[in-house]
Amino acid sequence: QAQLVESGGGLVQPGGSLTLSCVGSGIDFRQNAMAWYRQAAGKQRQWVAGITARGSTEYTDSVRGRFTVSRDDAKNILALQMNKIEPDDTAVYYCNDWRAVLANTAHWGQGTQVTVSS
Repeated sequence: QAQLVESGGGLVQPGGSLTLSCVGSGIDFRQNAMAWYRQAAGKQRQWVAGITARGSTEYTDSVRGRFTVSRDDAKNILALQMNKIEPDDTAVYYCNDWRAVLANTAHWGQGTQVTVSS
């Protein structure tokens, strides 16, 4: 079973930047499409960005142009560079196997909290 550990969240002012990281064990990010998700308080978890095994990236409209998903194959780390952060970006952020999530077979980690506040 894959283990995913997210980190890098914190308190950030609007307009600021953060980089989230996801370290994986038991799963090779090079072989799997991976994605970032987020869940704001009282709301359903939503897909944010994804990267295919070939390195193609996709983003939800609200973050396109501000967030960048990338992968360090040597370290098996998934990253999410967040720029021009907005209050609506406040949420717990998770990474996961994109296909497993779509198949409803994914196991979720603890996530990392991002709070946007001035």
